Amino acid sequence: MLYQSTRGQSAGLTFTEAFATGLAPDGGLYVPETFPDVGPLLAGWQDKSYPELAHGFLSLFDTVHTSAELRQLVDLSYADFDAPLRTLRDGLHVLELFHGPTLAFKDFGLQLLGNLFEDQIRRSGTPINVLGATSGDTGAAAISGLANKQGVNVFILYPDGRISELQERQMTCTGADNIYPIPIQGSFDDAQRIIKEIFGDLDFKAKHGLSAINSINLARILAQSIYYVSAWLQLPEADRNHPKGPEFIVPTGNFGNVLAGWLTSKMGLPIPSFQIATNQNDIMHRLFTTGDYSPGSVDPSLAPSMDIQVASNFERYLFYLRDRDGAAVAAAMDQLKVKGSLSIEDFDPDTFTATRSNDADIREAIRLCHEQFDYVIDPHTACGFKQIDPDRPSVVLSTAHPAKFPETITDSIGIESKHPTLEALRPKTPLTYPTEPTVEAIRALVEKHS
Repeated sequence: MLYQSTRGQSAGLTFTEAFATGLAPDGGLYVPETFPDVGPLLAGWQDKSYPELAHGFLSLFDTVHTSAELRQLVDLSYADFDAPLRTLRDGLHVLELFHGPTLAFKDFGLQLLGNLFEDQIRRSGTPINVLGATSGDTGAAAISGLANKQGVNVFILYPDGRISELQERQMTCTGADNIYPIPIQGSFDDAQRIIKEIFGDLDFKAKHGLSAINSINLARILAQSIYYVSAWLQLPEADRNHPKGPEFIVPTGNFGNVLAGWLTSKMGLPIPSFQIATNQNDIMHRLFTTGDYSPGSVDPSLAPSMDIQVASNFERYLFYLRDRDGAAVAAAMDQLKVKGSLSIEDFDPDTFTATRSNDADIREAIRLCHEQFDYVIDPHTACGFKQIDPDRPSVVLSTAHPAKFPETITDSIGIESKHPTLEALRPKTPLTYPTEPTVEAIRALVEKHS
């Protein structure tokens, strides 16, 4: 299996090369040159544990590591957590993706990335600097996967004051001397723009051994694809074989989580449709309802991890929408940069639908879910309950534990949501590296601590 850039000027990379490079030299994102067919494999995967399933799936994409090496990486990544499917009523299920070390779905990608980075350093003997941006959960999961690992420093930008207190504490209270949490004034999109510009400086990237942890790194997307396969295998036969098929409802900001699922459908996993659940920062809702992709200003919400107006992974979807025409994708990205907008009218409305939830909708969904099912959901998962089709099976992806957002839970249903790993962070003293939100300032910080 080899990999190519969405912009067409970089191709023929192995899995480990694409992983180590992160963002392609032409500014594009790496994608597989071909898709495997997982359909014939599903029956054999039915009774596998999550690590066994992950090994089977990733072996289709990673043809560099031996089977034994890959199995060791997978066991290190997933031995202690799972992705259980919880049924709220007949035909309505929640995929709980918050059983990892930081209680968020990002753990599924970033535990694997942490071990892949450690493997990369061991193989090459070269230290690396991991650079990323977060709207809340990515940073905590990346830090959990990389804290105290030898040969790696981790620099994470995040919007100051725009993530929950406990999300911030997960990043700033590790005590690890290789972790650099960097609050900046601005939005996640500002942080992401800085990261992309720095990665675009190929000399600086090579000099400091920069690697990416955001979902621009394809390994993260592939790791997240695994839990869609797991969820489908856990569905009752009646839901799998329903005439309309199961719909997966995915809270999303950066489009990476839903892209991971859509890719599995391109590989033969029988998921006919996806509902994209956005908050009031609704760029993907606007795209899939009007065809307009026009990033605007970020409006802080009760679902801060989705406070995004530039969905980086949309470029990967556009690549396939344009029949793998890298030149067409590059032209579209240039237009977006110059004009600030794109018009996309040829997406498949039967595959993607979208909803939008404001803060009042989020509180109401939390209240109704607790009232109807005696089940507590976090604000991001709440966006997935906006518009569920009663005439077909649905799987809502639950992206974070509600205890990460205790104020919103208490305001919505009057109860406290706690988790012992989060409560243990409260007495600790945070350590941050506040920095000006400029490419020059972040570059200087990396140089100082590399």
